[in-house]
Amino acid sequence: MNSLDAWDEVRTAYHVARVGTVSGAADALGVHHATVIRHIDALEARLGTKLFQRHARGYTATEAGLDLLQVAKATDDQFSQLAGRIKGRGEEVTGELIVTSIPSLSPALSATLARYSRANPQVVLRFMTDERLFRLEYGEAHVAIRAGKRPDQPDNVVQKFFDLSHALYATQDYVREMGHLDESNLARHSFVSEDDQDSRAPFYRWLNEMVPDRAITYRASAQRSVVDAIRAGAGVGFLPTAVGERSPDLVQMMAPKEEWSATVWLVTHVDLHRTAKVQSILTHLKENFDPGLF
Repeated sequence: MNSLDAWDEVRTAYHVARVGTVSGAADALGVHHATVIRHIDALEARLGTKLFQRHARGYTATEAGLDLLQVAKATDDQFSQLAGRIKGRGEEVTGELIVTSIPSLSPALSATLARYSRANPQVVLRFMTDERLFRLEYGEAHVAIRAGKRPDQPDNVVQKFFDLSHALYATQDYVREMGHLDESNLARHSFVSEDDQDSRAPFYRWLNEMVPDRAITYRASAQRSVVDAIRAGAGVGFLPTAVGERSPDLVQMMAPKEEWSATVWLVTHVDLHRTAKVQSILTHLKENFDPGLF
């Protein structure tokens, strides 16, 4: 039996001693009266002594039961104080704040997060970038910024952040050598892609379905490396249109398709969503983020 189970039994005994009846303790704890009886029987068996005298009017604590009542009351008071301190922290914008995203969103998010950090020096901001999904239910992050299909974990609060449009780009030198691109000549061009052929990104799903594998001649393990390869002339590849439009050395090879657009989501766990700290970063991101920063 672990310590949490033991505390459940002690807490039950405390409420029985306090109100004097099984039904009263069950009401206070929000459990069935059979659970109360089971906890009392198990605790008496564990301690090897009777904690209560049973009679028609209810339960009266024995001498051992009174000793237990004093310890349980002190422990319950400490838990109440702890809960108050934790609740108070939830109203403060202080301490560690963990925000996660996929690495490709970092260039656009970093400026906005830096402004938040400067405006809230009492917060230690940790910006974690990884392709894996951080598990909010295990406290791995306060806010996750995810792209693609709407997250469907049941205990998460999901809000749309923005839509990220993508198109195919290549360098001017590549176009002079290989010519322009349309859906009739995909096979004769060279493409740059992420190495993960199971990527969730909608534009990479389109690429893997429409372009022959032999035409994807350059694969990189991270989107940052894909961008570098496109700019170095390795082939045609996907970029956010905001990036392509700011790059005079690049040519848009095919107009954006709706199916290439990736929705970006703000995701928080329901238990932390309404805390002051989480609300402060969500508000800051919504009001200050510029998708054109890509």
